[in-house]
Amino acid sequence: MTGLLASGLTDFVGDALDPQVQVDAIGLGAVFALMAVGIGLVFVVLRLVNFAYGQLVMAGAFALAYASDRDWPVGLGIALCFAVVLALSLAMERVVFRPLRGQSGAVMLIATFAVAFLLQSIALLWFGPLGKTATSLVALNRPVAVGGVEIRKITIVAIITAAICLALLVLLLNRTSIGLHMRAASMDFSTARLLGVRANMVSGVAVLISGVLAAVVAVMLTVQYPTVTPTFALQETIIVLAGVVVGGMTRLLSATLGGFLIGYVSGLLGGALPTAQSQYLPSFLFGLVILVLLLRPDGLFTRRRGLVERV
Repeated sequence: MTGLLASGLTDFVGDALDPQVQVDAIGLGAVFALMAVGIGLVFVVLRLVNFAYGQLVMAGAFALAYASDRDWPVGLGIALCFAVVLALSLAMERVVFRPLRGQSGAVMLIATFAVAFLLQSIALLWFGPLGKTATSLVALNRPVAVGGVEIRKITIVAIITAAICLALLVLLLNRTSIGLHMRAASMDFSTARLLGVRANMVSGVAVLISGVLAAVVAVMLTVQYPTVTPTFALQETIIVLAGVVVGGMTRLLSATLGGFLIGYVSGLLGGALPTAQSQYLPSFLFGLVILVLLLRPDGLFTRRRGLVERV
């Protein structure tokens, strides 16, 4: 039994270290990092966990499928994806987030749940349970040889896109006035408003940037999973939310690193586990999440807080 276990562990490590698995894991980590930024940015600025984020990605994916079904040019389909996601993001901020800004976190959390189920129900009524297929970008799934390793084009695109998006976001936050206002709001929203920060503008820009990232993720996920259903990106969103918590929700950098880490581990386990055991991947992931939170409840990439006496 010990020899069999050791042999299985050796095979697992060997598969995990395979360059193909490593590259795919990094590519998935890049996509999850973008999702984590979109979720973390809204939380850091508005102190709101947006559970409807996955439905924004789903809406963008359906827009791509709609364009593909009508043989529209690829550029036009991507433009429709961005238009739909950004319109929904701004409507969500104006109709739900802004009126409830002064309410408790629990109220806003339930509101995002309601928005998520509303969008999912609309997609179910409009497109049906079987959904649609987005095929206009499937060519990106073809591999190219890089240093003797067959790498899918979408993996390269995902890594480059994530690096560019994160670099632009850093420049926005550090080199522009709106970025300064967003960073001030993330530290203390009420005080920032007293000092002249326009709350509505900061809230709108944060949600808009989050929507842009959701549209980018929708494009990349439909390449890998062309069948779009009303539950599209739901599991990925839950996994990324867990990654954001593992990394640390209070800082955008730690949330981003947490999203990348859980995406990388997910890709690593998915590539190394035997096909028959791949269905247990979420169980492995969330088991690791529980273990990490038991050891570091504030997150892996945040500083430890001092002990707090409970009364």
